[in-house]
Amino acid sequence: MTMNPLLPLAALLLAGTAHAQTANKPANPPPPSSLACGVLKAESSKTGATSSWTVSGPSGKNTETGALKNGPRFDCLDGAVLTVEFTSTAGHSFFDAYFPDGTNIGYGRQQIDRRNARVVLPIQAKSRIAAPYRTAFDYHCKLNMPADPISPAMRAECAF
Repeated sequence: MTMNPLLPLAALLLAGTAHAQTANKPANPPPPSSLACGVLKAESSKTGATSSWTVSGPSGKNTETGALKNGPRFDCLDGAVLTVEFTSTAGHSFFDAYFPDGTNIGYGRQQIDRRNARVVLPIQAKSRIAAPYRTAFDYHCKLNMPADPISPAMRAECAF
C-alpha cells in the first residue's frame, strides 16, 4: 500500500491552522460593580488582569488600579461610611474606610477584625475618625505599638 506524498503536508497545514486559533473574547468587559453609600459612591471595573475602582464624594474622587487576587469589595456602614477591601496578587490585603467629611483611613487587613457583623478597628483609629462616624465600628486593643501606645482610658473602650 502506498501513501500519498501530499498527505503529511496536508496534515501539517491543518494542524497549524487549528493550533493558531484562539478562543473568542467577549466584545464587552464585565459591567462595573457599584455601591452608593450616603453621599459616597464606589465603582469598580476589570480589564484583563487589572482592576480599577473609584470612590467619589463631596471632596472629589480617588481612583486606584491594581492586579488583585480578590475584590475590591464595597460595603456601607450605618448608611454613611463606605469601606473597600481587596487583596493584591502578592497576597497583601487592605481595608479602607471613606467618610462623608472627605477623610479616610486605611489598614492592612490583618489589623482588622469582624465580630457580630461589625468591623473592628484598632482603638488608635477611633481618634482619627470624626465623632459622628465612630459608632460605625467596634475597636480592639491588639495593636499596641511604641509609637502609638494604648492608654488605660482607651483600653476601657476595647471590645477585646
